[in-house]
Amino acid sequence: MRIAVSLQTSDGLESMVAQHFGRCPYFALVDMDGNEVQAIEVIDNPYFTGHQVGQIPQFIHEQQANVMLSGGMGGRAIQFFQQLGIQAATGAAGTVRQTLETYLGGELREAAPCAESVAHGHGHGRNHDH
Repeated sequence: MRIAVSLQTSDGLESMVAQHFGRCPYFALVDMDGNEVQAIEVIDNPYFTGHQVGQIPQFIHEQQANVMLSGGMGGRAIQFFQQLGIQAATGAAGTVRQTLETYLGGELREAAPCAESVAHGHGHGRNHDH
């Protein structure tokens, strides 16, 4: 299984999770074998400075991720991940290591549009992914 995580910093498993999916500077790609980390790669978000609808979910799909974990995410991004067959979960916090433990422990499973996304109409037909 390959898990993608939105990142604020680039420090491997100690990287801090980004709370704003669409504006994170990095992504971690974590290859798992059961509950064991096999490899981690931190990559730049090519859409850090701006993106069109669906570009970031498509990019994550191209990285062959099965799961996308983030602090927050807009409704449109969640829909795109569902269409691409990628499980998205929001509410991630702390480091990548802590987020993986939370996810693998079954505590991080659902994706809900972040409050900012809902308040600004993102995820309701607007052209923006968080």
